[in-house]
Amino acid sequence: QVQLVESGGGSVQSGGSLTLSCGTSIYNYWSYCMGWFRQVPGKEREAVAGIHSDGTTRYADSVKGRFTISRERARNTLSLQMDSLKPEDTATYYCAAGRVIPSLLLNPASYKYWGQGTQVTVSS
Repeated sequence: QVQLVESGGGSVQSGGSLTLSCGTSIYNYWSYCMGWFRQVPGKEREAVAGIHSDGTTRYADSVKGRFTISRERARNTLSLQMDSLKPEDTATYYCAAGRVIPSLLLNPASYKYWGQGTQVTVSS
């Protein structure tokens, strides 16, 4: 059974930083594309960042220059370094995995496996 488990969420003041991690049990993890998405109640899930199996990365315009997605092969983990956080970054953050072409890295419908989410709250 494939599992994705997020960690690292919490509360931080505006301008602060957090690092989210996602551990996975996916066999042959490195061949999958991985992504971070977020959602607030009453709104659709939106893309944050994605990383292709070839290392290509894509970011939502709202987080470019502030967030960095990375993955570590040896530990089967995906990370999201979030700097200069803003109150509008408050959401539940999800990691996802799938076999995705680079142009669809930010499309949630392209991903097959999802974690349960971790809450990030940024206060002003």
